[in-house]
Amino acid sequence: MSWHTGRLLAFDTETTGTNVEEDRIVTAAAIGVGRGEPAEPHTWLANPGIDIPEEATAVHGISTEHAHTKGMPAEQTIDSITTVVAGHLNRGVPIVGHNVVYDLTILDRECRRYGLPTLLDRYEDSVIWPVIDTRVLDQHVLPFRRRVSETQGARQLITLAQVYGFGWDEEAAHGSEYDALMAARIAYKINAIAHAPQTDRPSFVQRARTQRFNDVAGLDLEGLHHAQIKWAAEQAASLQEWFRKKDPAAVVNGSWPLIPHQAEAGDR
Repeated sequence: MSWHTGRLLAFDTETTGTNVEEDRIVTAAAIGVGRGEPAEPHTWLANPGIDIPEEATAVHGISTEHAHTKGMPAEQTIDSITTVVAGHLNRGVPIVGHNVVYDLTILDRECRRYGLPTLLDRYEDSVIWPVIDTRVLDQHVLPFRRRVSETQGARQLITLAQVYGFGWDEEAAHGSEYDALMAARIAYKINAIAHAPQTDRPSFVQRARTQRFNDVAGLDLEGLHHAQIKWAAEQAASLQEWFRKKDPAAVVNGSWPLIPHQAEAGDR
C-alpha cells in the first residue's frame, strides 16, 4: 500500500511573522486524515504573549485583542501541539504540510522558549520522520512550472491548490486548518499522479517541459523522507546561487525537515 492511501497528519501553523527564531505561533492545526477513517482534528488558538503585527493579522485574520482574550496561554498551547504531533509520529503517522520545515522549526523554538521538551525529545527516534513537504515535492516533480500570475509565487500553497485541481477559497484560506488540509490533498494528488501510467496523468503534467513524478513512484515513507532531504538541499543551493548574482553573501539554509537550533549547530 502506498503512503498516500494511509493515515496522514496534516499540520500547519499561523504566526506573528516569518522569523522562526523570534516569532510566535498564533494558531495551529494537526488533523489526522486518510485510510478511510474519520478525520481527527486538533486546533489551537494561542495568546502569544506579544502583539500581533498588522501585516500578520492581514494574512490569518487573528488580531492581538482576539488572541489575548480568547487564546490559551502560549506555554500550554505549545505543549499541547507538541504532544499531539509527537503522539502521531510515535504511531508511525507521517506529518504532511506545505513548507513544513517552517512549522516544525518554529514549534521547536517555541518549546525551547518555554523550557518544554521539544518534538524530538518526545519522539522515540533520533530524528523527526517521516515528513512530507508539498513545497519540496512540487518543486522536484515540476521544476520549471510557470507562475500562474504575476501576483502569485510558483510554489505558494494557493498556486499548488490551483495547479493540482483543488481551487482556492480565499475566505477560508490562511487559516491553519484550511491550509493543513489543502497540503494533505496536494500530497495525495502528487503521489496519485506518480503512480498513474504516463498516458493517464493530467494534461498539465504531460505538457510539462520537465516532469519527474517517476522519482516519487515506488518510494516508501523512509525513501521519500530521505529523498526530500536531498531535494530540499538541492533546491536551496539553486536558490542561493540565484540570490548571489545580486548579493554574493546571500545564504539559503537547506536544512530539512528542521533547521537545527543555533546552539546545537555550533556544538557540531
